[in-house]
Amino acid sequence: MNQVLGNTRLESSRRFWSLLSVYGLMIAATVGGFLLIRMSGESMMAGASASALRSIPQAKPPVKVDTLPHLLGALLAIIVAGRCLGTVLQWFGQPRVIGEVIAGILLGPSLLGRISPDAMHFVLPTSVAPLLGVIAQLGVILYMFLVGLDLNPDHLKSKAHSTVAISHASIVAPFLLGAILALWLYPSLAPADVSFTSFALFMGVAMAITAFPVLARILTDRGMERTELGTLALGCAAADDVTAWCLLAFVVGVAQSNLTAAVMTIGLAVGYIAFMFLLVRPLAHRWLHSTEESTVSSGVIAWVIVALLVSAVVTEAIGIHAIFGAFLLGAVIPHHSAIARVLRNKLEEIVTILFLPAFFAFTGMRTEIGLVRGPQEWLVCVIIIAVATLGKFGGTWVAARLSGLDSRMSASLGILMNTRGLMELIVLNIGLDLGVISPTLFAMMVLMAITTTVATSPVLSWIRGHEPDPATANSV
Repeated sequence: MNQVLGNTRLESSRRFWSLLSVYGLMIAATVGGFLLIRMSGESMMAGASASALRSIPQAKPPVKVDTLPHLLGALLAIIVAGRCLGTVLQWFGQPRVIGEVIAGILLGPSLLGRISPDAMHFVLPTSVAPLLGVIAQLGVILYMFLVGLDLNPDHLKSKAHSTVAISHASIVAPFLLGAILALWLYPSLAPADVSFTSFALFMGVAMAITAFPVLARILTDRGMERTELGTLALGCAAADDVTAWCLLAFVVGVAQSNLTAAVMTIGLAVGYIAFMFLLVRPLAHRWLHSTEESTVSSGVIAWVIVALLVSAVVTEAIGIHAIFGAFLLGAVIPHHSAIARVLRNKLEEIVTILFLPAFFAFTGMRTEIGLVRGPQEWLVCVIIIAVATLGKFGGTWVAARLSGLDSRMSASLGILMNTRGLMELIVLNIGLDLGVISPTLFAMMVLMAITTTVATSPVLSWIRGHEPDPATANSV
């Protein structure tokens, strides 16, 4: 018995060190590969073409716009259009949020602005853009807090080695492919004043994003959230999100500062993350884990909201964007605690129904599909979609196969991890605000985000084929 136990421990130890060695080689290869790409790209000159920078002409309002009625009208239009289109897309197996995203784009210059600029200006006048942007930012901050609350540590603990390996492989592959793609896109689609390093880092991170909330919604709608595939996908997506947001924080630090300031920003960010997880998280578990829902008063909720705003202000001051602070605070609150359930119940509806449509409308005002003109630019758009899909699907599939999963399970996981959705739009808006990408590349990347997300459900159904009803399948 002791010999069998000893052999088991030895085999487990060998697997651990083997996985650690492979993981170390993967990270080293990624860093080395990016440095080689950077050496090749730093000698290039950026300078987006005129078509990449121009905007679609918009009609000027004949009289001064009364801001509040138009702001309310814009919210009304995007909510109604988003709900209607979302309902239609649900009939085709798509999550409602895709309809809301597309509605925001259709009400902007991409469609309504081309059909009738006056009508677009009436629905989404440029005068309300700053206020709509503020509402959108607040909505995204609250949304990222809810994403943090939804992170279930159990998804990371179950099959932890496989989860981390697959997740990071699904980041490394598209990251490197995105950086390689940047060598081709930088001379024509990067703003003139952005460095190749910032551009390549951003392209890599943008290719590596997975939309954890949309993926979770797809699995729930299909009744797969408790199956082996669903649990593994949620765990991989959770680890993917945490890693990708940390990478994005690094990119923001590099893009906003010089090298010395960027290193300081990264150091402060790492310190704040450590503070949140090593000090705040244990205290939150001690104070909130045993709380009953009946004892969660409005005062307690108010203090959590105060903590949310403080955390957002801190990360904004550090230089890595307020959404990271909101996400971190949500992640350190116990997932199954009463306060987490109460906050989700009280915030989720108002955030998803009111605030996120404002973000979609704001994104729609900035997305100009008409900037993608001619066969050559559409070919670039198709290549971006292909590279993004190849990186996510390929990296996930290879890592899953090496972890011992069968081919169909690996392919299903690869398709699920290719879901980008709303998280990609948040990243792209940050890149556009920082001036790292041009409006034309922004439009191309938005199309990539929509295409990869819309493709998830039908392709997953095709791969899975005829399988047992999830309700009767083994759950984990």
